[in-house]
Amino acid sequence: MAQLTSPAREQGSHFVCVPPTEHFTTNDNAIGRNLVSTSTEQRISKNRPCDACRKRKSRCVVNEGTAKCVLCDFHRQDCTFLETIPPRKRKSVNIEDGFDRSLDDTVRRRLSERTVHMKAEDTDIEDYANFKGPSLLKRTLGLQRRHHGLHVGGSGRIEPALTRSNRSLDTTKAPRDISFRHVSERDMFVLCPDQGTEFYEDELDDLDAIENLVAPHGRSLINLYFRIVHPSFPILHKRVYLEKYERSYREFSPVLLAAVYILATNYWSYSPELSGSPLPNVKSLDGLALKSMNYAIHRPKISTVEAGLLLLQRASETSWPLTAQMVAIGQDLGLHRDCSDWDIPGWEKGLRKRLAWALFMQDKWASLVQGRPSHIHKTDWGVQPLVEQDFPENVADENEEDGSTEVEKGRKLFTCMVSLTQILSDILASLYSGAAEEDFSRHQHNVTTSVLMKAKPLQIRLKEWCAKLPHCLSIEHIKLRKLSSSGYLHLAYWATEISLHRCIIRTLATCTNRELVGICQQAALARSKSAMEFVKNLKPEHWQSFWYFASEYSFGLIGVFETLLSTALVSENDIRASMSRLDQYQWALKVSRKNAGFLDKSIAMMEFSAKHSKQWVSRTDSTSEEPQGSQTEQTTKLHLGFLEPLDYPYMNYLESPSRPYHPNTSGTESDSYQDLNHDVFFDMDLGIEHSFTEDIVAFDEPLDSIN
Repeated sequence: MAQLTSPAREQGSHFVCVPPTEHFTTNDNAIGRNLVSTSTEQRISKNRPCDACRKRKSRCVVNEGTAKCVLCDFHRQDCTFLETIPPRKRKSVNIEDGFDRSLDDTVRRRLSERTVHMKAEDTDIEDYANFKGPSLLKRTLGLQRRHHGLHVGGSGRIEPALTRSNRSLDTTKAPRDISFRHVSERDMFVLCPDQGTEFYEDELDDLDAIENLVAPHGRSLINLYFRIVHPSFPILHKRVYLEKYERSYREFSPVLLAAVYILATNYWSYSPELSGSPLPNVKSLDGLALKSMNYAIHRPKISTVEAGLLLLQRASETSWPLTAQMVAIGQDLGLHRDCSDWDIPGWEKGLRKRLAWALFMQDKWASLVQGRPSHIHKTDWGVQPLVEQDFPENVADENEEDGSTEVEKGRKLFTCMVSLTQILSDILASLYSGAAEEDFSRHQHNVTTSVLMKAKPLQIRLKEWCAKLPHCLSIEHIKLRKLSSSGYLHLAYWATEISLHRCIIRTLATCTNRELVGICQQAALARSKSAMEFVKNLKPEHWQSFWYFASEYSFGLIGVFETLLSTALVSENDIRASMSRLDQYQWALKVSRKNAGFLDKSIAMMEFSAKHSKQWVSRTDSTSEEPQGSQTEQTTKLHLGFLEPLDYPYMNYLESPSRPYHPNTSGTESDSYQDLNHDVFFDMDLGIEHSFTEDIVAFDEPLDSIN
């Protein structure tokens, strides 16, 4: 089980100040010093590690004036050079053909098989600022090689004002290599070495184990990830990732390397190089990833949050604790802060913003899925909205290989998903929070009115979101031989709509205004039918693409919502029609399950609710045996809904190119049916009909007057 505690370690009170323009460098640069063994007189190569470090496959660092290396001193053991070094064995390798053509020539030359011995020298990079040659990582804050930076909060143990004088403080008792880095007038980080943190010595072994599990297919899996997953969920920086991988997989955090491989295996058959080979042991990769995550929280970096969000796309029973852990680590890294004016590379600013909003989405959707309070609150959130410049890839980076995902479309999809999640966040706060429940309980006599008052501005925002949706994100917009992840965006929209109306429907049992009940039911049933029709019309290009983790829940939610609606109907015909729609929807999911394995949990979620719904129908049927007066009285208690069967027209979701709703122009709809685009559900746009203004006067007020 993942830990819920923040990974930040207790920090000492003595540090070295670093000016804002000065970048941190480590003094663990003893690799070039001569190592002298006290137990042998033979000449030792200055680059040779001691016996213990060689067995651990760890870097051997000897500080000036000391007789032992750092690790031998830490483990209180002898530092010797007695064992004979076996000759290095090199395997013959071939240049891998068929690399992603969108990569540069240097990356294409990546070898398909690499051994630990061949890449051991690549682990010598201590600080990217001192790296010889071009690198995007030279001034990075959150992706340093051997150090991690923790954001200094205003109320913490460290007083930020005292560190801005740029004068050295007493460091006689300070941990070695700890310093400050000011990135702006308001924000600073304390930089700590990874060495000495828990299980740090196991990182290289874990990296080797992970790479060996997928060898010799590591490069192909990475190509696959950036072809299919990354465009729709761009939380990595592609060039930075490939730059590091080109040098050595040992430059990564083990958990991030494993997470990328795990998600890429979902699309194994889409790679010509992989489809004919056996799939790696994904269960073992999962185990190594979770083990590495438990270690990584002790030295949190941007890669830790990246890996956590990728692993959370594989929904499991531990997803809520891991979500809480990622939010805590994100705060340690300052992801909740506005980094616009920070003294860091421009690409890292964009990466931080994308990662921050991905963390925001994870928190809000996990809150909805789990029915738990959110961890992120508006008062602590300073991240600016995403703009085009925050995404380093563009049309020029499109991959033309069959089965790829469109880069430009993915950027717009991710941005729209963020804006939709902001609406969802307000729905959760306004309708599902503890404070909202307390407020509704104080208005038991008119709770429906109270809920509708809060729902009104949220429904209008959802309609505006639909109106602004780019045409390229319409569900039917699919390019030939391309996968489309727009399905998960539209599904998220339906889940948000249903979450709003789900709260309204729950209040109808105590509402005495029968016409108002009918209008609310009509609006809810129309959304339920449209959502089901949307799912039935999904194509293989949608099913085979990347689906956001909450999709599993959202597919099930549509069925659960229909079940809830069926319990509020009176007419036997209406109830039977609802059960028929539910059965048809369940069948649609079952036949699509071969394309999306996660639907098993969606179907199970639905079946649980459907079972109880059918029991409710049986209770309703039993009332037919009662005398007429008794039946009417009992039915009124069970169902405060329509007294006559409802005739709902067929709603073809796909007729609207870029909006989930569309007006029915067939002229066949009944007088009782109110189309979703008509200004009848709410007084403004989707408002309550004017005939009910005496019951909900507040809906005649302008939006600004509604809190």
